[in-house]
Amino acid sequence: MEEISPQDRAKVLSEALPYIRAFYGKNVVIKYGGHAMVEESLKDSFASDVVLLKYIGINPIIVHGGGPQIGNMLKKIGKKTLFRDGMRITDEETMNIVEMVLAGQVNKEIVQLIHRHGGKAVGLSGKDSQLIEATKMQIFRYQGDDRPPEIIDIGLVGEVRRINTDILRILEQSQIIPVIAPVGVGPAGETFNINADLVAGAIAASLRASKLILMTDVPGVLDKDGNLISSMTVSEALEMIENETITGGMIPKVRCAVDAVQSGVQKVHIIDGRIPHAVLLELFTDSGIGTEIVENEGKRK
Repeated sequence: MEEISPQDRAKVLSEALPYIRAFYGKNVVIKYGGHAMVEESLKDSFASDVVLLKYIGINPIIVHGGGPQIGNMLKKIGKKTLFRDGMRITDEETMNIVEMVLAGQVNKEIVQLIHRHGGKAVGLSGKDSQLIEATKMQIFRYQGDDRPPEIIDIGLVGEVRRINTDILRILEQSQIIPVIAPVGVGPAGETFNINADLVAGAIAASLRASKLILMTDVPGVLDKDGNLISSMTVSEALEMIENETITGGMIPKVRCAVDAVQSGVQKVHIIDGRIPHAVLLELFTDSGIGTEIVENEGKRK
């Protein structure tokens, strides 16, 4: 590996300083998932990144996924995993496994990982202090102009109705990093499985966060030639969905980003979590590494 000169190290720190100053005291919501949650070196770099953010006066709030871990546990107990329109069909038995894996195993592993890197963290699920109030998600399928839409029941899958930010505001004033499992509570006390991107977006909007970072296993949003789009406005993002530049699994992520920006989040970043220290590279370098989505041209870097 090529040795980095002292001058280059100083240049990196100098480039980061304006961003550190700009984000001091601000909330940054990070959706943590994909390879960054699996590969040991990436797990370590992520933990050290968020600990550093807290030490320099930025407030990271972590919302994590756990789909592969849930799938592995269901496989171990011999329960088949079914999906409809990209959503895991979640009966009561599956919901029990989802909650055990997300709020138990995965959440506590992330908390301990942050502790090992010198930080302080607390694990939360959306049921703690009624953090995430949810309602049952309804999926409708168009059946023609002369017929009512088909209602598809996918079980205990929820969507965010309200975020109660009290506990997050308390932690904001401490040295403790919240680590949140995307499990919500319904009006009758029922438990809902919620997409982690949607939870992260709703929390960022409720806190009017400075940044929402969505970690993925792709470089970011690509144009039709496969080149990375470093920055786009909300209107450009919606146009790219309409003209099918943005397709497949990137569509819900971009829609989540658009909703967050339109709800008051200053910027959303879709980044490649397979790159070590991806969070720091996106936040503290002029070029960044992924795609940022902003309301209008004037808010770009």
